[in-house]
Parts: sequence; structure tokens; C-alpha cells
Amino acid sequence: MMEDCAIFLCDRTGVAAEPWAEAGIECFCVDVQHSIRRPRREGSINFVWGDVRSWTPPQGYRPVFVGAWPPCTHVSGSGARDHATKRGLMLRDALEIFEACRQAIAWSGAPGFLENPVGYFSTVPHIGKPAHYFHPSDYTGWCADDHYTKKTCIWPMNGFVMPEKFTAPHLADVPPDDRIHKASPTSDRGDIRSASPRGFCRAVFNANAPARYREKKAA
Repeated sequence: MMEDCAIFLCDRTGVAAEPWAEAGIECFCVDVQHSIRRPRREGSINFVWGDVRSWTPPQGYRPVFVGAWPPCTHVSGSGARDHATKRGLMLRDALEIFEACRQAIAWSGAPGFLENPVGYFSTVPHIGKPAHYFHPSDYTGWCADDHYTKKTCIWPMNGFVMPEKFTAPHLADVPPDDRIHKASPTSDRGDIRSASPRGFCRAVFNANAPARYREKKAA
């Protein structure tokens, strides 16, 4: 008998998996930053090492959702001034990972999406412009701490439903901050800038999880 699971590609933090795990769904967060020798498990979230170009889910699982956050370091608009220096090899690497994520979602048959900040991907003809954009501050009704700006692209697949914006009433007239753009140039700056906003992730679960899991979580 197959067991339901949710898969999160290029995900180091596990934030996106939290609402799915809370509903009792087995989750797999796959990233090359996880330990290759010591996979760890926190509740129903499995943090496993894996390159999305070769990783496959364990047998016996049926995906009900697949999210992907391919690295944006070499393709984001904020780093455009460095593209000429990095040249084609790093761009090729970024495209390979993006395409591997897209292929994994397509093969899964489950609702899912690819996420990236505004950048190069939308100029690639076969990828095209994203269907949706959002700022973390659009979903402060789910997490008030996400009251900041970061224009983010979403390419939906397999019937993914983009959640409706839900702003916390007490923040409706308060301008969001720009903490992402002002992040200090530390060694983990990339991880901080790319961390999934908790509010959006909870909104995604509410809009896309099978009804039986949404009802279970609400009970």
C-alpha cells in the first residue's frame, strides 16, 4: 500500500514542509546542504542529502505535493552585474537544476510549483514568464513576522492553486520592510535571503493539500 508524501526540492530549512508534517504527511526535504551520511528526521520531516538531478523518492510513497526552490545565486536579478563574470557554466548549472525540478514535478503528477526571485529564468523561451508573483507581506494573515518585501515568481504545475492573499488586519496600513535587501553579507546570507516565508507556505498548504488533510489539521 502506497503512503502519501510531500516533497520539497532544494529545501534546507524545512519551513515549507511544516504544515504538511503537522497534518501527518511524511515529508522529504532534499538538498545538497544536508548531511550525506547522517540523514535527520524531525517529526514527520526527513532532511535528506540529494542532488535533484539524480535523487529519487524512497519506494512505497505517492507524492501529493512537490515544491521546488532551485538556487537563484547565478540567475537572480540582484546578481545581474556578475553574470558576465560568471559566464555560461554557472548559468548552465542553474538551468540544469531548474529543469530537473520541473521534470520531477511533472513526473510526480502532484500539484506543485517552482519558486524563484525575479531573474533570468523568465527570459528563457521554453520556461516563460511566471504565472504568479507575490511578496511575503501578502500573507501576513498566516504569519505576521513575514511583513517584508521580496518579489517572488511562481511557476505552477499540475493544477497548483495559487493561494489568495491574506494580509493581517493590523498590518494593512503599515509599509512592509526590506530586510532581504539589507541582509548583512555573512556566510549564510544566501540561505537567509532564500528562506521560504512561513505565511506563504501555510497558505499553499491550505489551498493545495487534499481535503482529508486540511480537515484533519483543522480538527
